[in-house]
Amino acid sequence: MKKYLGALFAILIFVPSLSMAASDTLMWGRGGDSVMLDLAQATDGESIKAGIQILENLVKFGDNSMDVEPQLAESWKVSDDGLIWTFNLRKGVKFHDGTDFNSKAVYDSFARIIDKDHPFHGYGKWKYLSLSLKYVTEIKIIDDYTISLTTKMPYAPLINNLALWLCPILSPKAMAEYKDQIGTHPVGTGPFIFDKWVRDDHISLIRNDSYWGGPSKLKKIIIKSIPETSTRLMALQSGSIDIADDLDPDSITLVKKNKNLVVKENASVNVGYIAINTSKPYLADPRVRQAINHAVDKNILIQTLFQGLAIPAKNPFAPSIWSYNDAVAPYDYDPAKAKALLKEAGFDRTREIELWAMPVSRAYMPDPVKTAELIQAYLSAVGIKCKIVRYDWGTYLKKTSNGEHDLCMLGWLGGNADPDNFLYGLLSADTAKIPGASNVAIWKNAEFTDLVKKAQKTFDKAARTEYYKKAQVIAHDQAPWMPIAHTKVVRCFNKKVQDIPLRPNGLNSLEMVWKK
Repeated sequence: MKKYLGALFAILIFVPSLSMAASDTLMWGRGGDSVMLDLAQATDGESIKAGIQILENLVKFGDNSMDVEPQLAESWKVSDDGLIWTFNLRKGVKFHDGTDFNSKAVYDSFARIIDKDHPFHGYGKWKYLSLSLKYVTEIKIIDDYTISLTTKMPYAPLINNLALWLCPILSPKAMAEYKDQIGTHPVGTGPFIFDKWVRDDHISLIRNDSYWGGPSKLKKIIIKSIPETSTRLMALQSGSIDIADDLDPDSITLVKKNKNLVVKENASVNVGYIAINTSKPYLADPRVRQAINHAVDKNILIQTLFQGLAIPAKNPFAPSIWSYNDAVAPYDYDPAKAKALLKEAGFDRTREIELWAMPVSRAYMPDPVKTAELIQAYLSAVGIKCKIVRYDWGTYLKKTSNGEHDLCMLGWLGGNADPDNFLYGLLSADTAKIPGASNVAIWKNAEFTDLVKKAQKTFDKAARTEYYKKAQVIAHDQAPWMPIAHTKVVRCFNKKVQDIPLRPNGLNSLEMVWKK
């Protein structure tokens, strides 16, 4: 009871005017604050949610799909050898500071990321190069509204990468002025202009009346940080906020029962999984890893912990992504088979292995501790002694990327909806290098890696699909992961709010939204 009284009090003192928010102001509640609003450097979802209202890319994903569409580039083409991408830019577009959008702006926004000699390069940290411009070797201004990118090899995923938040176009004037503080003073071409940021409280955005796509019906967006899920739910129920992000399954159930609220769902592009460290001698035998997969009843996990807001996973990426191999048979729950495989492999049942549990909740893993406890019980039932280990989030990520774990719980939001993002990025031999591995299974399968690298260089989608389907079979048979679930992406909002979009990655500009 005290918890809910506290939540109610938090709403009452929240912002005095919230309960009377105008129809042209959108109140958006979320679980935490942004880290920075220069999206080329952003690594967290809260930064992206706010930043994509301000900044735009050459291309974007659809409002409710992951299909690539024009944005600041009106059209593009690829050379016959697959190495040169030429973009025809939109004319008449202005940055929020009044300067012109043109090829020079694209050049500076991209060159600062990949060119160590560019004057803006030292003003940022470019963590996810492999998901953005890693393979671009030259950026060439052809004229004021035509620019080309040259890659060191044919690289088919580039167009999807360019639609990711990691490739925004910022005002060169603002980058020169704010230098390493551009993340707190973002200046883009988007439908909303950065207004004010009160750390750990809210970010306010105002309408860009000169927006090239036409001004939004909303005059203002206030993105409010409300860490407690119960407080966020009550704020939505009371009308203090119009949208509540990242509610837990129990809260979503309550929202569905409220006639004044709406729940919108879409198939996601995420995956939650247990990575099995194949570099550990006692986990190197595929039969041991297969046994771990057979030992756990994923359907029980989905029903109890995800409460139906997910589907069991059998492949490294979701069925909403093209080239998903549905012919792969899932590992059925079969404790007897798990025990037999462990016996065949000569697994030492006296050994205690470690299961590392994430210290934070994510959409793909809403209750990591309870998930770990259930998996621990399942493994114990087939003769695998297992203890749960926890670290703070930063330490957890560092240690898992250094391969210090036995089993670890992680997940991935495939923001660009390209299979390469999962298969090469999370499971290739190239990404299993320590320190800093993103392939935390430390799995180095030459045949698998060869397939996914061939797919990168192939522009024919049917041919790429065949490579990826074969790769999924290898990953399934060798079992470097126990894929757990693909959660649905969910947005909860007041029924007065209209035209709410929902991409499978959950990241949308709200330019088209309006309120009754």
